Amino acid sequence: MTTFRINGRAVTVDVEDDTPLLWVIRDVVGLTGTKFGCGIGMCGACTVHVGGRPTRSCITPLGYVAGAEVTTIEGLDPSGQHPLQKAWIDLQVPQCGYCQSGQIMQAAALLKDFPTPSDQDIDAVMAGNLCRCMTYVRIRKAIKQAAAEHRMGATNG
Repeated sequence: MTTFRINGRAVTVDVEDDTPLLWVIRDVVGLTGTKFGCGIGMCGACTVHVGGRPTRSCITPLGYVAGAEVTTIEGLDPSGQHPLQKAWIDLQVPQCGYCQSGQIMQAAALLKDFPTPSDQDIDAVMAGNLCRCMTYVRIRKAIKQAAAEHRMGATNG
C-alpha cells in the first residue's frame, strides 16, 4: 500500500512500488489527462509535478512518490483557468493535442522558475517535451502570454 496526494487529495493504492506512476494515475486513480508517449522518459507527454517539480511519470516508480504531492493536468487548475490553459486555448496551440498536457505541466514549472522567460529559457526548459505536430512556435507564444497574464494578475490582485 502506498499513500500520496494527487491534486490535493490523499490516495492509498494497493500497487507494487515499482509500477510506473503513469499507470497508477491513469488506471488506478482514473485521471486520463496524463498521456503515455514513449515509455522511456524522453518525450515529455507524461509530465506531471511531484513536489512541484516536473517529473516523467512513465519512468517514476510509485514508491518514489510515497508521501509526496503529485499534480496532474487535471489539478493544475480544475476550472481550466490557469494562465497557461487559457493561453493554450486562446492561441489554439494544439493540433492533435496528445502531448499538450505534458507541455503545459512542463511550462507551468518553467514559469515558476522563470516568471519572465526569454526565448532561450523557453527553448532550454521545453526542449525535452516533443510535439510531433511541431506547434513549438505557438507553445512559445502561449508561454509568453501566460507569463504576461500572470504578471498582470500579480500586480492587479
